[in-house]
Amino acid sequence: MSLEVISQIRSHGGTQGVYKHASSATGTDMEFSVFVPDHAAGATLPVVIYLSGLTCSQANVTEKGEYRAACAALGLIFVAPDTSPRGADVPDDVEGAYDFGLGAGFYVNATEAPFGQNYNMRDYIERELHALIGADFPADMSRVAIMGHSMGGHGALTIALRNRDQYKSVSAFAPIVSPLNCPWGEKALSGYLGADRTAWRTYDACALIEDGARVADILVDQGTGDNFLETQLKPDLLAAACAAADQPLTLRMQEGYDHSYFFISTFMAEHLEWHAARLRA
Repeated sequence: MSLEVISQIRSHGGTQGVYKHASSATGTDMEFSVFVPDHAAGATLPVVIYLSGLTCSQANVTEKGEYRAACAALGLIFVAPDTSPRGADVPDDVEGAYDFGLGAGFYVNATEAPFGQNYNMRDYIERELHALIGADFPADMSRVAIMGHSMGGHGALTIALRNRDQYKSVSAFAPIVSPLNCPWGEKALSGYLGADRTAWRTYDACALIEDGARVADILVDQGTGDNFLETQLKPDLLAAACAAADQPLTLRMQEGYDHSYFFISTFMAEHLEWHAARLRA
């Protein structure tokens, strides 16, 4: 698979790059960013994949996530893909809303027209991106972690729960824990998957846990000052599902923090240290 280098910049004892390729999963060009710490010749490094939230691209965390110093110290490759397919011919929300369509792929494989042709972000993250990183970077793909924010936290949790053998650890910042039970999720999943709510369960972390999916443990940070806390995020639903299923969960309610990258960047290094410990195990 041919990669186009958009940029490569020296930072924190490593290389921060942005790359583009033609995606077979989405039928579009896709961009992603990768930070590779300096390392010995021939060495391979564990990988952390970060999934972004609504309205974002790979640029948001790349510019504001403050992960490079920690990744350099811990020897972690950090990969940040886009949140949806993009392009003039890619269908969008008919009303131009921020919570559906471009920038809001929800990490699903869409089945409803006209979205099914391009909105295959589940396959893109779980299969295509994995193969690409393993082939083109000094990555040890037997040691991969996944994390994300908001819609990306939903993506990280559901992808890890569906693919326990592929990811050694999973964490999230302010995740949408149950799209079945919030306005963002109901709009997105009905639009991408149709009205049959049973088809939505594979894209709902709480439902997956209720249906028997498990991971070794989960780390979630949630700000108490997040204006989406009660209506969209509902971490209590994840806590209840994990407690009922004996699924280990560390849910940390961070006093006063909101939904922004000021919150994410504050706890990013702690999440990366948590992943590094599990990637070394």
